[in-house]
Amino acid sequence: MSRSKRFDFKYISDRAKELRNNQTDSERLLWTELRGRKLLGYKFLRQHPILYKGNLSKYNFFIADFYCNAKKAVIELDGPVHDITEEYDTYRDSELQEIGFHILRIKNGDLKNIPEVLSRIESFLNQIH
Repeated sequence: MSRSKRFDFKYISDRAKELRNNQTDSERLLWTELRGRKLLGYKFLRQHPILYKGNLSKYNFFIADFYCNAKKAVIELDGPVHDITEEYDTYRDSELQEIGFHILRIKNGDLKNIPEVLSRIESFLNQIH
């Protein structure tokens, strides 16, 4: 395999670790509700890299805010920065869906009603077979 087709695992894992160590307030709040199999008994990982083959010349990766392997479910929190990255977010979601992932986007402001957000996540997970 040529060097250009290899993942730089150290860079990817360092980037994910950096994101875990610098969580936003919204990520920290939701993580307290998801960690330790608190939601429906599902295990969630935070800032989890998802590696996939891009095109013929390179491989790609995304780092999901929260990931449930049992359901191939990605939960993304959308803060103010997502107002200017909407096109990229749409691209990212379509790429992930194409390889079998299910994505739920939640606005940071929605976390003011955490019971409602948890209910949305439960419904989302229950719809995945």
